[in-house]
Amino acid sequence: MAKKVVATLKKEGATLYTKAVKIVKTANGGYGYEQRIMPKDNVKEFFNS
Repeated sequence: MAKKVVATLKKEGATLYTKAVKIVKTANGGYGYEQRIMPKDNVKEFFNS
């Protein structure tokens, strides 16, 4: 499944996209994952917020 996502993110002439995953603390005290597909330039902002 992951290969399919990576393959669709690589298109010639398109903006470079990447999939970012970070661990976040949930409201009930557990941990979960936050995933986003975003332009490569916005990755640092995603992890710093």
